[in-house]
Amino acid sequence: MAVITKKKQLTNYITKDNSSICELMHPLQHNNSKQSLAQAIVKPGMETQLHYHAVTEELYHIQQGHGLMTIDEEIFSVEGGDTLCIPPNSRHKIKNSGQTDLVFLCCCSPAYSHTDTFIVSDSK
Repeated sequence: MAVITKKKQLTNYITKDNSSICELMHPLQHNNSKQSLAQAIVKPGMETQLHYHAVTEELYHIQQGHGLMTIDEEIFSVEGGDTLCIPPNSRHKIKNSGQTDLVFLCCCSPAYSHTDTFIVSDSK
């Protein structure tokens, strides 16, 4: 059976890494089984906290805006239309380097979990 969510049923929350998230599909809310899909918003000049997921692989699809993505030791620019894969155990964060909201879709497999999100210090 198909699982459908309607925009009017969705609410935003702040994740452990400090980004504003709207879960578009998550097993705990929508009865799908293996992954989650969320839309994240990072305001101009803001960034998420450096973190990693021990089990989860993430896909980010940038919908609008410009940012600086950090994955482990690599830092690179991202913009609307870019898609990237963040493997498990990769320390990562994203900073909005533009003048408008940085908006991206985040697909997690397995589904996003606060218990699989580990905040690390920016200092090495």
